[in-house]
Amino acid sequence: MENLEQITEFKSSPELIEKLYRYSIHKKYDAGSIILNEDAHIRSIPIVTKGVLKVMRTEEDGREILLYYIKPGESCIMSFLGGLHNETSKVRAEVEEDAEILFLPLEKVSLFIKEYPQWLDYIFRLYHKRFEELLEIVNAIAFKKVDERLLNLLKKKSELTATKTINITHEQLANELGTARVVVSRLLKQLEDIGSVQLGRNKIILM
Repeated sequence: MENLEQITEFKSSPELIEKLYRYSIHKKYDAGSIILNEDAHIRSIPIVTKGVLKVMRTEEDGREILLYYIKPGESCIMSFLGGLHNETSKVRAEVEEDAEILFLPLEKVSLFIKEYPQWLDYIFRLYHKRFEELLEIVNAIAFKKVDERLLNLLKKKSELTATKTINITHEQLANELGTARVVVSRLLKQLEDIGSVQLGRNKIILM
């Protein structure tokens, strides 16, 4: 679990940490739970203290793509921006690995921006990180082949969960990559043939 005391920007402000715990609502979620849907109104900002969330975007034709992961100690910058501008969510946040989350009401988010420079520093750091991750997504889609993107995604999931065994379906991988299931299945078979992965029922083992 990532205690707020461990977040770099918060270490210099025990008062901010105390208020974050006081005003936030603590909730637990199982993997697969939806934290935020597209077009939903944003009433609070999530800070993940345990587990992992994935943030997805759905296009008009129904295709989906993975934008980034939210790890312990991090929040969703899209929720920050949408909530502060009174807009509905442009993304879907789903629990990738059983999670515990602190939800800070929007009115406190705005108040803390005015009262605590550490809170603003935290927001800017996350914004910078997400911007770089989104640039990587654009670069991957534009210049990398799907097989390379698939293998990179599997490696990232392995790092997040600290295990070589990834429990996921071909359909789920296709959604996160923004491609078709048949394409993912074909590429996974090719990766298995060259010894990069071992395929099982709804699981993939990195070799």
